[in-house]
Parts: sequence; C-alpha cells; structure tokens
Amino acid sequence: MGRILLAAALSFITLTAFGQIDEDKTGAWYMLMWTKNPAAGSTIGLQGDIQHRNWDLGGDLEQLLIRGGVTWTPHGSSTKYTLGYAHITSGAYGPSDARSREHRIYQEALVPQKLGEKTFLTHRFRLEQRDVDGQDTRNRFRYFIAMNYPFNQATLGKGAVYLSLYNELFINLEQDIGGGRKVDYFDRNRAYAALGYSLSDTSRLQFGYMHQALDNFGKGQLQFNWIQSF
Repeated sequence: MGRILLAAALSFITLTAFGQIDEDKTGAWYMLMWTKNPAAGSTIGLQGDIQHRNWDLGGDLEQLLIRGGVTWTPHGSSTKYTLGYAHITSGAYGPSDARSREHRIYQEALVPQKLGEKTFLTHRFRLEQRDVDGQDTRNRFRYFIAMNYPFNQATLGKGAVYLSLYNELFINLEQDIGGGRKVDYFDRNRAYAALGYSLSDTSRLQFGYMHQALDNFGKGQLQFNWIQSF
C-alpha cells in the first residue's frame, strides 16, 4: 500500500498568487508534518511542518512554508495547545522570479475526539498574526475539522489503511492591509479527501486531493503528506 501511495503521489497544486493563474493547471504540495511528544511525566512537546507548494508538479514555486512550535498538553487533558512561528516564501505564478516573504506567529488548540469504535476526529482552532511584505500586520482565524477512519483495523497504528477527510475555513479579522487596500473577511476554504497508510505506529503516508476556494477563484491540487511522530 505504501508503494501505491508513493507512485500515486508522482501526479497534482495550490493557489494564492501574483497575476493571472490558470485554475486548470495541475500542481502539487509535498508536506512533512512532525510531532515530538512530551517525555514521560512532562507536558511540553514540539511540533512543526515543512511544505513545498508548486504551481506545477515541481519547479514553479508557489510557497515554501517552514513552521514550528512548542506544545503544552495539561495533565489529564487530551487538548494540545501550541505557540509557534512560521516563515513563508511565496513565488509568483509562471516564469517570474518575484518573491514575497511572510513572518507569522500563531496560537492554536488541538482537540481530539473519537466517535464509535474507530472514527477519529480532530478539531483545530488557530489564531495567526501575519506580517506580509508590503502589508500591515493583521490577524487571521482558522477552524479545521478532520476525520480519519481506518478500514482494516480499529486504530491508526501500523498497517492501517484509512480514509482521511478535512475541511478548513480561514477568516480575516481585519480588512485593511495598508496603502488603501482591503481584503474580504472570508479568506479561503480548503476541502480535502485522501487515502492513508501507516508504515508504523509513528509514521504515516497520505495521498489525496484538495480543493481550495478563494473569493475570486478556486483550484484543485493533489497532496502528498508524510506524518511522523517521535
């Protein structure tokens, strides 16, 4: 199953841009998501992700995102709180070499939930303070809900073949971004479906399709995701 997902992953994109974007053009997001769980008796851990997003299957950079944070999971609670930082480099669509940088501080709460014997839900509430080149610093709120459902066993442990679904809504908390420019309160929405395979109890691969909708256009893309915990 892992080989099937790897082979499938050599096929799809993202959005946000500078200029006229071809909504039908295929691209790809390649992602590594990692978690360092708290040591025994501790409540402090780490988490982060690296994402390389392309307007095409590789070479035309859309975004390089590097993000990491310190987590806190109170004793007796399953909710994980994170304080973190992200650096984002965004590229223009097409042959242009133009780049834009963003520094981002974020706070989030991750709330796991289980329905029945093997439906695993995750709710994530995230607040971001975004400092984008040429724009005023502003806040954005994100709500993410995900479901993982293993087909062949009751857990997501080694050998699990599972369905992964999520939806994430992005809301701008301010409209003014400086220089007389405005953005809408609605920023974007991402809807995603994927198949996953657990290589071990701490390592999973996912390959799926995401549709991202903004105010003025929408775009579909494939994602390949490696999820690793330590």
